[in-house]
Amino acid sequence: MSDVSIEAPAQSKKPTIFFDGVSSRKRQVTLTLGDALEIVEEGAEPVRWAYADIRRADSPAGVLRLASTSAPPLARLEIRDAALAADVTARCMRLDEHQTSRRGIAKIVGWSVAAAVSIVCVVLFGVPLAADRLAPLVPKPVERRIGDAAEVQMKTIFGRSVCEDPAGKAAFTKLVNRLRDAAGLDDTMTAGVLPTSVPNAFALPGGKVFVLKGLLDKAQSPDELAGILAHELGHLKHYDNMRGLIYNGGTSFLIGLLFGDVTGSSAVIFASRSLVEASYSREAETAADTFAIDIMHALGRSPKPAAELMFRITGKEGGSGLTNILASHPLTEDRLARMTKEDRPVSGPPLLTDKEWQALKGICGSGKI
Repeated sequence: MSDVSIEAPAQSKKPTIFFDGVSSRKRQVTLTLGDALEIVEEGAEPVRWAYADIRRADSPAGVLRLASTSAPPLARLEIRDAALAADVTARCMRLDEHQTSRRGIAKIVGWSVAAAVSIVCVVLFGVPLAADRLAPLVPKPVERRIGDAAEVQMKTIFGRSVCEDPAGKAAFTKLVNRLRDAAGLDDTMTAGVLPTSVPNAFALPGGKVFVLKGLLDKAQSPDELAGILAHELGHLKHYDNMRGLIYNGGTSFLIGLLFGDVTGSSAVIFASRSLVEASYSREAETAADTFAIDIMHALGRSPKPAAELMFRITGKEGGSGLTNILASHPLTEDRLARMTKEDRPVSGPPLLTDKEWQALKGICGSGKI
C-alpha cells in the first residue's frame, strides 16, 4: 500500500468559473487544493497554478476573482463560494502583493511631484534655453517659410498689399539699403510699408521688416524713421523674432520644427500672435537699442530722433493695446534719456533728400486707409 495521500476536490455549493485566457468560453470547474491549486474541468487536462503565483484581481462583491502571473494575462478564476474562497485565500501568501501599499502610494505621489517640478523647470528654463540655442540654427529656407506664412497674416490684419508708389518705393529702398549695409545684413532682407493707420513697425523671420503707414505719417524726418528701422534690424540680427516664436510656441512648435511641420496652422497662429505683439524681453529690447545706436552712429546720424518719435507717439505715460508703437517697443523715459545721451553732432550725409523724403511720405498715395 502506498503512503501518499491524494487531496480530494474541494467542495463548493456555488459554481466556480474559469476563463483560460485563450478563448472566451466560460468553463465550470472544480478545484483541488494540493501542493498547488488544480483547476479541473471534466474531460480536460487539469490546469495547475502555484499558490505563490496567484494574485487577486478586481471583482464584484461576493466573488473572489484570481489571476496567475504564470498563466495567460487574461486568465481568470472566479470563486463564488465563501468557504472555498477562504480556503484558497489562506494558501495564497502573495495574493495582494501587487496591490499598492502606503509606501507605494508615497512613491507615486513623489514621482508625480517630481514630474510636475520637471514640467515647471522645462517651461521656465528648458524652453527659453532651447529658444536661445535653436534660433540661430534654424535653416534659412525654414525661417523664410515661417516668415512667408506670418507675412500672409500680417497683410490680412494690416493691409492686403504693400504700398507701391514708385517714387516713394525708391526712396524707401534707398533708406533700407543704407541701414542694411551698415548693419551687415545680406541682400535677401526685404522691407515694405503696409497701408494702415496703426503707428508701428515689426520684423518677421526670414529677414522681413514692415513699417505701418501710421508710423510713417507721424515721422518728421528720415532720421526718425531710420532709427526705428535700425532697431528692427537689430531684432533680425539677433534672431529675436525666431527666438520669441520658438519660446511662445513651446514644445509643440519645437516638435513641429524638428519634424518639418512649421508652416501648418499652428505655426501660423503662433507666428501671427507673437510677431504682431512682438513682446521682446527687456534684454532683447536693450540689445536692439544698442544696435540701432551703433548703426546710426556708423552712418554719422543721431539715434535721438527715433526716440523722440516713439516718445511722441506713446506720450509720457505710454499707450495701451496694439494700436500704437508702445505695444511692441515699450519706451520709458530712461530709454529716451539713453538715446539723448548718445546724441552726437551729425557727421554723415543726409539719409534722404527732402524730395525723397516727401516721396516716401506719399508711398501709399492719398487714398484713405
